[in-house]
Parts: sequence; C-alpha cells; structure tokens
Amino acid sequence: MQRGSVIGNVARDLRLGIREFDVRRARVVAEGTRQLCELDAASGNLLISQRIDREELCAQTTVCILQYQLLLEDPLQAFSLVLDISDINDNSPAFAADKIKLDLVESTVLGRRFPLESAHDPDLGTNSIREYKLSHNDHFSLEMSTQINGNAYPELVLKKALDREAQAEHVLKIIGIDGGSPFRSGTAAIHIRVLDANDNVPVFSQRVYKASVQENSSKGTIIVTLNATDSDAGVYGEISYSFSHLSDKMGGIIEIDALTGEVRVAGVIDYEDVSTHELDVQAKDGGGQASHCKLIIDVTDVNDNKPVIEIKSTSTNVAEDSKPGTMVALINVYDLDTGSSGHVTCTVSDNVPFKFVSNVKNYYMLVTDEMLDREFQPEYNITVTAFDAGSPVLSSKKVFVIVVSDINDNSPTFTHSEYVANILENQPTGTFVMKVKAEDIDDGTNAKILYEIWGDANSETAAFLTINPETGELFTSRLLDYELSVHSQIKVTARDGGEPSLSSTCIVNIFIQDQNDNAPVVLYPVQSSGFTAEEIVPAEAPRGYLVTKVVAVDADSGHNAWLSYRIIKESRPNLFVIGLHTGEIRTVRPFEEDDDPKQTVSVLVTDNGPESLSATVTVSIAIGDGLPVLNELFEFSDETQGSDNITLYLLTALAAVTSLFILLISGMIYFNFCRRSYVHRSPSASLPVFPPAYCPSTFTDFSRCGTLLNDDRFDSFLTTGSWRGDFRFGSNTDTDTLKKRSAAYQKSALRRASADRSMKVRTGAPQPCYVFP
Repeated sequence: MQRGSVIGNVARDLRLGIREFDVRRARVVAEGTRQLCELDAASGNLLISQRIDREELCAQTTVCILQYQLLLEDPLQAFSLVLDISDINDNSPAFAADKIKLDLVESTVLGRRFPLESAHDPDLGTNSIREYKLSHNDHFSLEMSTQINGNAYPELVLKKALDREAQAEHVLKIIGIDGGSPFRSGTAAIHIRVLDANDNVPVFSQRVYKASVQENSSKGTIIVTLNATDSDAGVYGEISYSFSHLSDKMGGIIEIDALTGEVRVAGVIDYEDVSTHELDVQAKDGGGQASHCKLIIDVTDVNDNKPVIEIKSTSTNVAEDSKPGTMVALINVYDLDTGSSGHVTCTVSDNVPFKFVSNVKNYYMLVTDEMLDREFQPEYNITVTAFDAGSPVLSSKKVFVIVVSDINDNSPTFTHSEYVANILENQPTGTFVMKVKAEDIDDGTNAKILYEIWGDANSETAAFLTINPETGELFTSRLLDYELSVHSQIKVTARDGGEPSLSSTCIVNIFIQDQNDNAPVVLYPVQSSGFTAEEIVPAEAPRGYLVTKVVAVDADSGHNAWLSYRIIKESRPNLFVIGLHTGEIRTVRPFEEDDDPKQTVSVLVTDNGPESLSATVTVSIAIGDGLPVLNELFEFSDETQGSDNITLYLLTALAAVTSLFILLISGMIYFNFCRRSYVHRSPSASLPVFPPAYCPSTFTDFSRCGTLLNDDRFDSFLTTGSWRGDFRFGSNTDTDTLKKRSAAYQKSALRRASADRSMKVRTGAPQPCYVFP
C-alpha cells in the first residue's frame, strides 16, 4: 500500500467522537518497532506512514502481526491496534545459483534421483512456489519430493541411459513458478557432465539437526558439527559441506567448515533480531553426487538489553493547584529481552510529590501525589529508573524537568500594617508624603501590584491625597490646613494582577503639622467701625489697679498660638502697664489731677511663631469720679504692704522651689521603680489653673492634659476672666480637643514625650494642669 493509504477508521470502530482525538491528544505509538502507521485526528482514519514489506518484517513467518497502541489522555485510555499484514505476490522465485552443475557417471542406473536446490520465494501461501518445469530432453525428467519438515524440493530423475561417448554434456533449464496472480517465475540452468562411475552419494547421519547457541556468543564458537559419509573411495568419497539458500545477512552470522562440517559463529547473534535460524546444508562428494539436510539453530536469550524508557507524553508545566492524581507524563517502559530478563519495574525519584500509576501493560502514568506549591518548589527534576529481573540486573534512567506554573494563591502583603506620615500644612499640591510598599510572592502578572486609595475617592479624607498606582508613592492633591484637620486616616489597597485578583489593605495615618499662618484675633475689647468701647476706672484707683483685659486668640497651635501683649502707644506715657502674657491692663500709679479724663492705649498682640504675626487694638479708658474702688482689683494697697508682700513672695517662692525639688527627686525615683504615672489632683477648685498654651516647652507636665508634649501640636485657649492676678482657663477645652485626636496620634505623641522626659498619666476624669517652673 502507498504511503497515506487508509487502513481503517478507528473512530468509527471504537465509537469515539472525532473531537475527542484532538482534545485528548490521541496518537498511535509502537513498542520497539518502526512507526508504520499514523492517526489522522481530523477524520479518525488510520493511515500508512511508511512502505510495509511483509518479508522484511516477518520473514517466513506464516502469520505477520504488528501491534500498536492507540493512546488517549485525560483520562488515560489505551486501545490495542493489531495489524495483520497480508502477503501479495511481489517477489519472483529465485534459485540460489543461476547455474547448477552435476557430474554423473555414465553407468548411473535408470530411475536414479538427483536432488536439486529448490528455488526461494519470500512470499507465502499461494504466492510461494507451486511447481517446477524442466526443459524438453530425452534423458531426464523432473519430479517433486518432500523433506521430513514438509518442504518440497525438485529432483532430477534419469529415464534414459547416459552414454559419455555419445554425449558428454547435457544442458537443461529448470523453471520455478509461483501460484500468484499473475504468476511469477525464476529460471536456472542445469549443466550435467557425464563421467565415469560414482556409485554412492553422501549420506547425513540425520535428516534434521537441532542445536542451540547463546546470543552474543564469541566469534568462532562451534554450534554443531554435521556428519555425512560416502561409501566411495578416493575422490568420489571426499565430501564438502555448504549452505544452500543462505542470505547475505545470515552469511555474516553463521559459517560452515567445508571439510569438517563444523558450524561456527561468524558474527553477532542477537536473539531479539532472530530467535531461530533454519538452514539447508548440502554434502557433496568429489563425483558431484550431493545430499541435503536441515539445520535448526535456536538462539538462547541472555539479559543483554537494558530497559527502554520512552516519554510518550509530558506536561512541561503543571499548575500548582492541580489536584492529586493529575497526570503529568505518560511513560512507556519495555525490555527487548524475554522471560524474567524482560520483566521491568519502574520507579520515580524519592522526595518528589509524584508517583506512578499503571493501568496498561508497559505504560506508566506519572501523577501528582499531593498538592504542589510553586512558592516552595518552582520545579522538579524527575528521575525515572527502570530495572529488569535478569541476572545481572540491568537498569536505565531518564531525567526530565517538570515546572510548576504559578496561580494567584497569595495576596499582596504590606511591609507594615500601619504607616505614619507627618507633613506641614500649606505644602504645594503634588508634595511627596510617603511611600507604601507591598510584596507578592507569586510570579509574573500574579505578582504585579497596583496601589489605590480604598473607599470613596470623593470623600474628604481621600480627596487630599493621590497615589502612584505602580510605586505606591503618596502625594498631596490640594493644600492642607492644620486648623481644619489635624489628623487623617486613609486605607491603601494593594491589588495583584491575577485572575481573580487578590488584595490587602494597610492604614496610613497622616498628621498635619502646624505652621504660623494665622494672625492673632482680638476678641475683647470689641473693635468695630465707628464704635470703640470704653473702659471706666475710678479716679481714686491705686497703683496696680486692674483696668481691663485684652482678650485675643490665635487659630494656630503650640508656640505659634502663644500670644504676647505690648503697649505700643498711649496718650499719657507711664500711666498703664499690660501683662506680657495675660493682656491685663493695670495702673502704674494713682491718677493725678492733670491726667486727662480720657486715655487711649494701643496694644500690639503678637504670636510666637518663627515669623510672628500680630494684631493691634485700641483701648479707650475713661477716668470716672465717684466710682467705688474694689480691693479685689488692685495688687498693692500701699508701699509698706507692697514691701511686705515682696518679702512674703520671696519666702513663698523659696519654699515652693525646695518642695518642688524634693517632689521631683521623689517622683523620679518612684517612676524608675514603678514605671507608673500619677495625676496630681487639685484639692480645691480655687487654685490657679494655667492654660497649656502658655506653658514653656521646658516645663514638666504632671497632669494628663498632655499640653507640654514636644510634638508641635497644640490647641488654642481663651481666658475667661481675671481674679486678683489668678488666671482661670477651662481645662475641659484642651482635654476635649485632645480626646478627639486619634489613638495613633496619642501613641506618637507619647513616644516623643518620653524622649523629653514627660511623664505619662493614668486615664481618668479631666483634671486641671499644674505647671511648676
């Protein structure tokens, strides 16, 4: 059959769908033989892929069968394909020699039979030789005879006496004809020389000789010795041995000694090539008389072939989420030896999550034995070892690589679950704030991370920040105002490029730091266009008498909101003085008659920022006669009392400093041992309370207010009144403000406060702040 010829339709015979052949990677595989057929997956036809020569494949075997496997994967199925190679009459009969020589004595009796070498036809059955014909002559006829093994051969029969003197040589033609249609034939010439008398022919001791030899026997090994005898004497009794119909291939493997009849190994004998050799041997004497026998040589198999490992199918990449039992490779293992030497055991290397499963003879499926994890092991070197059961044991190895392909099974992970950033207010749009970073241990697109701000992009918190989706860098998208928001918290999401994508979230705390961008605002006295409020003071007011109080606030915080008051202009110099930090205007001396009844004082209010801002206010003071003088509103009643008060103040200050020193030493020792903080609570609500905004940063804070933390984050405070030089400020104002700050801000503030030796406090109800220089 020509290449591409259709043998049959396996899809129809096996009742399989055509689509299955492509999806399940159907193919035809051979075991140790040439691939003579192939599968057309588009039609399901089994096609001839190479020229098939039955005589080459099976020689003289009566039945010529080739076996193949049709393999389908996912799941693995194997179907046996048996091809019975039918013979056609494609070979003509051929004689071993074109010329057959016979030497006959003229005294040969009539009816004497002379065996001839039969013609050889590789075809079998009816296509083999059916008959022989002899050219017309007067002395000889042709008859058929049968050997003990059933093989027929021609014999030349003498039917008329020979006369050497009349005809010394006879030339005949023998024709071998096969039974094919159309028939084929082969011809050989028979040259007969008439000699003087040679009465006996050689005779073999056996008509059929049987011998055995191990494959791979060394050259020159004697297989068997043939023996033939001839009763004649002299040259007619000398016998020579030779093979009949010996192919060129066999001629290089086995040889015979023409004189002794020893059959020896001449080349490499391979059991896997031919297990039995059947030879025709001729013994011929010196007079041309010959006889034949059959020599059958059985080749004994030895374990000389290693197991063969063929990877029929392999998945170079296997997903890490593959379930146990997923087929990774299909392996065909066989051994050309027979018996126990051909029994093969296949194993896979240790410490790999794979195993062998075999449902079809000589075929092994390599399947996953457990779940895979690419992050733990990205690839495996698989070593397949096959052992036979021969002696000695032979083995083969084959190594191949299986790569574990990634799936998106790991979420991005931030290097920190919570980030803290500080930024000054009023920074230009696009100012870099900080960078968040996440990592993903997956591979490829599954590890490509994009960042985004989580939540509603229009929300107030997320509106002032933008993020670079590839780098995770945060930038401002508008101006920040500390006075509007001190602390903001956003969530940043890191999302990988897998399908479906996985994500994780981190928290970013943004603390806005204050800048001195707000000027002080005077609340009292009220200033309006066309109206100026007047303060009335008794004409008999003594020195230090409280006239009024300038009240101002600053929207900034911390030192930026620390206000100072100075008189920059007054209608009568040295008549009034103002408290630097209190804003209280008091008399410097008693009023005199020449003092104007109306006085004006211009007060400059400045903050404590790096570049201080200020505001001015004009205070109108009217001196009124007959108004009562309130003792509670002046500091000194007379010079003597003032001198006594100074002495008292000095003694009090000395005692306070000594007490404070002892208190500080005791507190430090206590805190070092106990590492606990206490709140100094006021036993009386009438004690002076100082605003946190006026506390210098070097003072020590013993309250829970946290106003002296060196964090540059402070609230504004407003004085509500004055009483004999004592200042009262609402402590609830600062504590309520601080309570609104986030837990993250308090943690950060406390860490910095610890560095400045500020002592942390117990939680509890708001208490007044006591500050000691």
